[in-house]
Amino acid sequence: MTILSGILLVLHFIGLAAIIGSWLTVLKAPRVVPGMLHGALLQLISGLGLVGVLEASDADVNHAKIAVKLVIAIVITILAFVGVRRLRKAAAPAGADQAVAPAPSAVNTALLGQLCGVLAVVNVVIAVFW
Repeated sequence: MTILSGILLVLHFIGLAAIIGSWLTVLKAPRVVPGMLHGALLQLISGLGLVGVLEASDADVNHAKIAVKLVIAIVITILAFVGVRRLRKAAAPAGADQAVAPAPSAVNTALLGQLCGVLAVVNVVIAVFW
């Protein structure tokens, strides 16, 4: 169980690094990048695995903290998914069923990207100080 817990923890940190690293990379021209979505999914899955391993080993788990972190992780994942979907939709070539190009405001994912990064930092602060 210790080895599995360590592997899941490393994967969790890699997901965190992917979200915050992607956010810092595009900070001057904020937008959602696929790395944010991949990091969010990795963090969500590895975090659930970590809680499962801790519960299975009868460790003391702060359920309130885990619930708050889970809600924030789900919000980050949804924001990243919506942002990546908007970017893919805007990058798709105009076909027969797409008569009009999307408006630039529909492609703007700056707010979604900023929210993903800020919420990831909030999640780290909760993990460290709660």
